[in-house]
Amino acid sequence: MASAVLTNVGSILSKFRPVVFAHLQAKSLASVVNSMEKERVVPDVIPVAPTEVLEVEYADGLKVDFGNELTPTQVKDQPTVKWNADSSSMYTLCMTDPDAPSRKTPTFREWHHWLVGNIPGSDVAKGETLSEYVGSGPPPDTGLHRYVFLVYKQPGILTFDEPRLTNRSADNRAKFKIADFAKKYNLGNPIAGNFYQAQYDDYVPKLYKQLGN
Repeated sequence: MASAVLTNVGSILSKFRPVVFAHLQAKSLASVVNSMEKERVVPDVIPVAPTEVLEVEYADGLKVDFGNELTPTQVKDQPTVKWNADSSSMYTLCMTDPDAPSRKTPTFREWHHWLVGNIPGSDVAKGETLSEYVGSGPPPDTGLHRYVFLVYKQPGILTFDEPRLTNRSADNRAKFKIADFAKKYNLGNPIAGNFYQAQYDDYVPKLYKQLGN
């Protein structure tokens, strides 16, 4: 009797599962679009919001969550990044700050923090690192900066002619535009994204010293 009841319950749940999944997908899409439009990631960085959530997690389980505030200390090390990837496709990942040196006066927009191309599936470690990861370094008294993560699906394996940047120098990172980069390599609109916000803390001078400033 009990096994029959469990079977019936399982059958009922299996019918609702696609509906629940579709609801969660729609909620996630709404979160991406609404948050990026509210904080003007669209149109300051990209013309159209992505349709999927990019999962970004730092040490101690700290997650990027549609504009939540994290500190430079918390994001100093490269995060783990996940998205709904096709294992047979190649992707480009970018992290960029449109608020350099401040959101009010973004004369160096964008200062990019991380750029990896030719990523097979979602295995970032196997991608081609164009710019090594640099954490947040907002100058003092410049308020919150937006740090935007975007993933693009490539048309195939690409040959990039950008200089390879280490995380020991700030050279060639300012006045970058991910939208122009995407246009150059025919990447289309981003398929997944997320972002956090951060402002100055006492880790920033250490980062500047690392970058040679």
